[in-house]
Amino acid sequence: MLANVFTKTARDRWKSTVIAAVSLGCLLVFGMAAYNDVDVAFWDDFPEAFRTMFAIPEGADVGGLAYGAIYTGYGALTMAAVALAAGASVFAGEERKGTIGLLLGNPVSRTRTLISQAGAIVSLCFAGSVILWVAGIGAPQMLNVDVGDMHITELVVMMFVIALFHGFLALAIAGWTGKPSLASGVATGVLVASFVGVGLFPIITGWENVAKVFPWYYFSSSQPALNGVDWGHFAVLAGSILALGALAVVGVNRRDLKSQSVGTKLIDRLRENPLTHRMAEMIAGTARVSRIWVKTASDHQALLFIVVVTIVFMSLWLGPMYNMLDDAMASLAEQFPERLLALFGGGDLSTAEGFFQIELFSLVIPIGLLAATISIGARAMAGEEERNTMGLLLASPIRRSTVVLQKTWTMVLFTVIIGIASFLGIAGGSVLGGLGMNMGNIAAACLMASLLGLLFGGLALALSGATGRTAIAVYGSVGIAVITFIANGFLTVNENTEAWARISPFYYLLATEPLVNGMDWLHGAGFLALFAVLFALAVFSFNRRDLRQTG
Repeated sequence: MLANVFTKTARDRWKSTVIAAVSLGCLLVFGMAAYNDVDVAFWDDFPEAFRTMFAIPEGADVGGLAYGAIYTGYGALTMAAVALAAGASVFAGEERKGTIGLLLGNPVSRTRTLISQAGAIVSLCFAGSVILWVAGIGAPQMLNVDVGDMHITELVVMMFVIALFHGFLALAIAGWTGKPSLASGVATGVLVASFVGVGLFPIITGWENVAKVFPWYYFSSSQPALNGVDWGHFAVLAGSILALGALAVVGVNRRDLKSQSVGTKLIDRLRENPLTHRMAEMIAGTARVSRIWVKTASDHQALLFIVVVTIVFMSLWLGPMYNMLDDAMASLAEQFPERLLALFGGGDLSTAEGFFQIELFSLVIPIGLLAATISIGARAMAGEEERNTMGLLLASPIRRSTVVLQKTWTMVLFTVIIGIASFLGIAGGSVLGGLGMNMGNIAAACLMASLLGLLFGGLALALSGATGRTAIAVYGSVGIAVITFIANGFLTVNENTEAWARISPFYYLLATEPLVNGMDWLHGAGFLALFAVLFALAVFSFNRRDLRQTG
């Protein structure tokens, strides 16, 4: 049984790991090829702290820049995200699907089951690391690119460990709560906050040691690509992984397991409160159409809460922080070429608007929005089919198109809430820091980001309606988002490929710098038009497809 649980978990999760690793390997080759026509000699004039931040050795060829940007940055983040998604869903996912009772009905303990699933996560992370190592060794030889004395094997080892840390963090949270969305949301928040914090605190005088509280510090600060493995940092991460694994085991064994998805929903809490009971009854109605969007919102409320809190906290925090970094940002802006800044979203680092654009709109806010919209879109129809609840839902006098419309309404509602929260957080950060940012431009940037989130949510919705497979909807939409995001950064670096960046939706998010210039209505209308097309495709494909009645 131990082997069977291990095999089942590996079989269920291998696609995301392999797709992520192979995509990163291909992007490494693509990045090195794109940098071949770029003179990176300017990097030698940078302060050593900034060169080592991106793992670029002095005098390195374009290969060094490619490793720093793709593997040390995007690559490590992507593999950590894949691992935490697996950690959040392996045991708690069985509870959510109502299959944990069937699994534990066999002569196998909770501890053995969890250890088998954790072993599968370790094996998958290792397999992904092997793929990255092969690509990392082979890419420079294929393109005849000099990478200097970079330690590719050691870099991949540390990527493996930091990914595993976040996977086991999610596993521990899920083990204690039984809530995959909460586990993935918290672990993702830790990942993003850690990545941003380690990049900012070391350049603030007197705050350098604060970076040591973040897990990412023990991956990046020793620059493994330049200096090899720092075994002290490796021990910190490895010890944390073991401790989190033990916590997961304790949590799973002490908690009453859920045999099905029966968590208390938002609408149930409103009904229990005498002050909101009447309103809740009016909203929920009876077992009719009016309940679908409320139930969908309740199913994803934990994710919404985590995204909103993370974005608001970081936005408020970055306002006062910019004042501490004012001189450092002005100096950095003079040294960073415009094309290199394109890798991180572009913008003028000497201004508050440029700082917020790079720190929030290049990564944090889009990730939060895409996490919410893709999660809702992917599970809109496919999730009901996989839980075998679609037949019960459609047994009521409800048209299929109405189901799609109600699910989409929840996606739009969540997008609006996150967009408003982003606006309030950034506006508050501007006020706290006395930055004087234009409120209309902040609203424009948040609106553009929200429309981008809807676009990818619409893509997940269309894939969900067409295939009835949550995995295809999630991997397809996330994969396209990651590829187009990274491609946008690299394509704009080289003058010969800059025009091709227009194929990426992320190009239209920040191309006109909405924090500085306000709303680009043409780009916003393009996002809306594509979302409308994808929604129509979701309705059309869902109406014509035979639904699955079993998982």
